[in-house]
Amino acid sequence: MSAPHKLVILDRDGVINHDSESYIRSADEWQPINGSLNAIAQLNQAGYRVVVATNQSGVGRGLFSMSTLNQIHTKMHCEAEAVGAHIDAIFCCTHAPKDVCGCRKPKPGLLEMIVKRFGIDPAITPVVGDARRDLEAGAALHFPVHLVLTGKGRAALDAYQNADALPGHAQVHGNLAAFVSDFLFQPSIDETYA
Repeated sequence: MSAPHKLVILDRDGVINHDSESYIRSADEWQPINGSLNAIAQLNQAGYRVVVATNQSGVGRGLFSMSTLNQIHTKMHCEAEAVGAHIDAIFCCTHAPKDVCGCRKPKPGLLEMIVKRFGIDPAITPVVGDARRDLEAGAALHFPVHLVLTGKGRAALDAYQNADALPGHAQVHGNLAAFVSDFLFQPSIDETYA
């Protein structure tokens, strides 16, 4: 039997790059959080593929076009590659809330697509986000979920009042770099894929 695929799923805004209440509407506005791209490179070096699952309702709301979203993602790929990082795929929900789709987090549709595309085992594939919706989407499919305190993360933690109340018993990390450090150096990591 072959080893399971090693993959980590990341939210985008507030995890990889700085978030904005008025949406990231251009490539110029996309700015990585300090250390996040290097953290992705560390995951790659450890044999992990990295996939992004992101709500981008700004498209569905008419705030920016698919062409602009593609430009933003081209910038993200280029800046990642500049530090030796690689993002394998980006799964986006571009629907507005009124569309009542199955892929807009907290619904798990994006994660279901990733499971199907990559043949991963959710039980050993971490989902990292900065918002309640990320945790709820991951927990719905029994992924191990992780909250970072960048972006909306601090507000999400405060809303639950303590980490024990977070969906899916989420683990909490200061930022993406801290998650990667904790994840790669936990004692059981090699045993999981032995």
